[in-house]
Amino acid sequence: MPPETTTRARPVREVLAWSRGMVQPALRAAVDGLPASVRHVAGYHLGWWDEHGDPTDAGGGKAIRPVLAQLAAEAVGGDATTAVPAAAAVELVHNFTLLHDDVLDGDRTRRHRPAAWHVFGVPDAILTGDAMLALAFDVLAASGHPAALSGVRVLNAAVLDLVGGEQADLAFERRHDIGVAECVAMVEHKTAGLLACACALGAMFAGAGPAEVAGLRDFGLRLGVAFQHVDDLLGIWGDATVTGKPVHGDLRARKKSLPVVAALTSDTPAGRELAALYEGDGQPVAADPARAARLVEEAGGRAWSERQAELLLDQALRRLDPIASSAPRAAAELAALARTIVRRDH
Repeated sequence: MPPETTTRARPVREVLAWSRGMVQPALRAAVDGLPASVRHVAGYHLGWWDEHGDPTDAGGGKAIRPVLAQLAAEAVGGDATTAVPAAAAVELVHNFTLLHDDVLDGDRTRRHRPAAWHVFGVPDAILTGDAMLALAFDVLAASGHPAALSGVRVLNAAVLDLVGGEQADLAFERRHDIGVAECVAMVEHKTAGLLACACALGAMFAGAGPAEVAGLRDFGLRLGVAFQHVDDLLGIWGDATVTGKPVHGDLRARKKSLPVVAALTSDTPAGRELAALYEGDGQPVAADPARAARLVEEAGGRAWSERQAELLLDQALRRLDPIASSAPRAAAELAALARTIVRRDH
């Protein structure tokens, strides 16, 4: 359907289902081309089947990045179907990062069931992530779209930034001098960059000009940092039955997440006590993560991240103003999706 045959904005749940209906067949077709052993792990990770290969209805995540790509295409006057290769590619890259992140962080659960590495072993999980990354670029290159080559370069730049951000995140665990600005820069590379890339690729595949691509990229970048603030809050105070992640997992790993860094640099009694817990071998944090969570809150880290998430959301929504008159439905749906992403229960 052409993107603006009606101006009625669909509910977020409906938009996600609409995108999934177009992108899932492309993902399945791509994954079907993987070597059998890698394909088995990939399908398990994506929630398509269990560890034995039997079909299951396990969730494969909300697929936020694909829908951003498709709505970005509609926002610049294009058809969402033209952005399916871009949407599938960014989802493959995202899942590559999840497979590797779970190994790097030692997280045993993903999406409410055992992580792939915990089921199949570290080597198979890493190799499957590698295969999904390669597959992402193949999906773009094989699309035959006029923007395919430039799209490959944009996605490649995002992956390189992501790797740099991940390396910085891991290095933060061994340092005690992390500043807030440095932490935000890490998030812009590691998390927000792929959301920005999804928006940019969707616009590019719809034939948008540089200004439109840049505007939607900036929307995605600000949304991505806000998303990470909320993710970090949930990593400390979230309900494991909702998030599918271990309670206090980030604190046990001494992650220098956004609210933690804000607390550590607050120059407050609670911040200094938290810093003492984080130093050395980190055993005090692992032994009593609830105490560390309390100190983050007392030092103002929780409130700061909550404020920043709302501020960044507002800035992201303002980036949609130029398209609100020409593509009102797409703009409204992007705005509703952004609010849903940021205003999760935390």
